[in-house]
Amino acid sequence: MAEAILGISAFYHDSAAALVVDGELIAAAQEERFSRKKHDAALPVHAMRYVLQEGAIGPGALSAVAFYEKPYLKLERLLETYHAFAPKGLASFRHAMPVWMKEKLFIKQTIRTALRELGLPGLKILFPEHHLSHSASAFYPSPFEEAAILTIDGVGEWATTSIGFGQQHRIKVLRELHFPHSLGLLYSAFTYYLGFRVNGGEYKLMGLAPYGTAGSERVEDYKNKICNHLVDIRSDGSFLLNMNWFRFATGLKMTDDRKWEKLFGLPPRRPESAIKPEHKDLALAIQQVTEDILLRLARTTREITQCPRLALAGGVAMNSVANGKLLHSGIFEDIWIPPAPGDAGGAVGAALAAWHIWKGKPRKSFSPSDGMKGAFLGPEFSDKEIWQALGRAGASFEEYPDVDGLIAEVARLLSEGNVIGWFQGRMEFGPRALGNRSILADPRDPEMQKKLNLKVKKRESFRPFAPAVLEEDARQFFCCDQPSPYMQFVVPVAEGIRKTAAGGTNEGPITEQLAQVRSVIPAVTHVDYSARLQTVNRSTHPKLWLLLKAFKAITGYGVLINTSFNVRGEPIVCTPGDAYRCFRQTELDYLVIGNCLLDKKAQALSAPGPK
Repeated sequence: MAEAILGISAFYHDSAAALVVDGELIAAAQEERFSRKKHDAALPVHAMRYVLQEGAIGPGALSAVAFYEKPYLKLERLLETYHAFAPKGLASFRHAMPVWMKEKLFIKQTIRTALRELGLPGLKILFPEHHLSHSASAFYPSPFEEAAILTIDGVGEWATTSIGFGQQHRIKVLRELHFPHSLGLLYSAFTYYLGFRVNGGEYKLMGLAPYGTAGSERVEDYKNKICNHLVDIRSDGSFLLNMNWFRFATGLKMTDDRKWEKLFGLPPRRPESAIKPEHKDLALAIQQVTEDILLRLARTTREITQCPRLALAGGVAMNSVANGKLLHSGIFEDIWIPPAPGDAGGAVGAALAAWHIWKGKPRKSFSPSDGMKGAFLGPEFSDKEIWQALGRAGASFEEYPDVDGLIAEVARLLSEGNVIGWFQGRMEFGPRALGNRSILADPRDPEMQKKLNLKVKKRESFRPFAPAVLEEDARQFFCCDQPSPYMQFVVPVAEGIRKTAAGGTNEGPITEQLAQVRSVIPAVTHVDYSARLQTVNRSTHPKLWLLLKAFKAITGYGVLINTSFNVRGEPIVCTPGDAYRCFRQTELDYLVIGNCLLDKKAQALSAPGPK
């Protein structure tokens, strides 16, 4: 009889559920995709129900439920922190403690209640530590028989950075750095100060950084001030934050705004306000400091473990620019990062940790691939379900019984400059759309980046787009020697396809910087000649691979823009109904759901959205 473990992450941000059956990851999904609340932190009851249904798990098959951290240890950290900083933090204490007393102290009871409602009473509930869940999510599905493990995030219970070693089914923690000294929280402090949302806007800060003027006097001055006043960085990558400059330990915000304004000569940026050259340079400064710390930590990890392979996890592992610098540093021969290295992925790690450590079960070998199945672990919808959803909407569509015919038509439409919503197969797990819930477009069009940001995605104009490229063609366009299936590495665009852009500083408006054509695929070439790369493998993602091949046959380029199928402030679409609503609310030209092609011009203006 099959034996299963249910993994859960919840109650901070990006809650998720995952199911492991006989050591194999069967399903995983974030709660936000079902609730339609971006970064939903609630107990993932919808995601739990989905993964159990996907695995056809009955009461007898589930051995245990694993929650991704230890709540009581986390409470201990909070209480000790408030005590250490007293009398500061009274307002924060009054804000946090009622939530803990009413909800978080009773997580086990809350989970038991939810399981009873799902018909699964009396199950054992396990609580692996937060960083163990992260480490497990990176090592166990990796293609490595053994690996160094580096986990960097905001904070779990106490740990903010940990170095470990994975071998067979065991993980050994070798070193830890503890709260409040956190690289994730340092980066989040600058995210807040530059006007973006903490635990949601860090990738915007990362995207803004390349607009700064590298090597300029102002950037160097900002870096010196960061390193001389805010953080003391040691040669081994360990560091200490000067908590006189921060408020996250005891306050309701990240920074001491008055002290920061005096230090940087720049007040905190109001959200949605104009971005000034100083904002760009400060973003670049903290990005470069972050990269420096990551590289130092990586060298220490290699020295301690003497292992040439690295598994990287934690929220900071979502910094694909820093990951790219690490990849090209040569510190490790091979690096693997899961598609969801942040808290959502903690659900996967908790389940795998329970299977391999608590149950003592051996690992399966995934080499040369990995155990994440391309991250396609979410819901899939049958042709009948798609037809029913489109019928309820009163949508007009053309059905293609032949896949090759559909692929050829979509490739033609893309080559003519159309923007297409692309909905296929199982939904991706993690924050990236990898070709099953994607918006696709032609990267050769120099106006496409602006069009997608303003008219389709409805987001900030400075945000870059990622390329999806045929794995076998990747080196033609990008400087990358290993596959990047999960968009976890920002890499340089190949010299051979670059075009000379006007020089100068970042003093002009972002729109002027964006207008410069930097390569033959300008819509996916960022202002620093970089791109966040997805390589597409035929065996893992056959339909997107076929589409890229068909697009190449027409244009000579096996590359497409691939961005997530959603608009700003909403999660990636999950159902056919979600996809159709997004299609109607944006300036997408076409929508492909399964084998159905929808033309925006053919849709009745009064057609209601699917229910």
